[in-house]
Amino acid sequence: MSSLVASLLTSTDAAIASPTPLAHTLLAILKGVRNGLVYGVKVRAPHAFVMTFLFRDGSLREKLAGILSATQTHATNLAVFVGLFKTGMALLRALNGSYAPVHPFFSGLVAGYTVFGSSTSVNRQIVLYLFSRVALALAQYIYSRATDDAPAPKHAFPIFAALVWGLVMWLFYEERSTLQSSLRRSMDYLYINADTFSDLRTLLWHNQ
Repeated sequence: MSSLVASLLTSTDAAIASPTPLAHTLLAILKGVRNGLVYGVKVRAPHAFVMTFLFRDGSLREKLAGILSATQTHATNLAVFVGLFKTGMALLRALNGSYAPVHPFFSGLVAGYTVFGSSTSVNRQIVLYLFSRVALALAQYIYSRATDDAPAPKHAFPIFAALVWGLVMWLFYEERSTLQSSLRRSMDYLYINADTFSDLRTLLWHNQ
């Protein structure tokens, strides 16, 4: 039995090492799904653990269930997105005969709508995280094209940082309902809870 298993593993490794073009495409999709699951767990589990135990009420069982649910959602959505995106890329390449620059956009468009179109807390966090990166990347792209890749002014990022922090603080105090709930909870802890204390214990050791 062990020799049969060893033979099967050897044959499988040989097939994976030298796949046909179609097999390579399918295996790449499979590995993309695998990587999406692994990366989703690595990113979400520590974040959910820290945020849950710092800012959420409830029993230990409820907190652990929330952590597992958020981790499962993040990992599953990311895995499905990668699978759909790579499938779309393969189909468009097959239909077009070769890769085209518009393929990633349209594949991402369809996969993004399918997977992240539902307005859940996890999806909002992921999409908003990406939006900030995309906005900064587009600004750099536009600037590089307009200035023939000239270096950005040295004060560009300090000004950008100042505007971001000024705007988020104004929104928090004047239009807090427009901010994401997790951001509001974090800012409440930092800025509002700091105004409440009655003794040395609640001043330095416990928040409340």
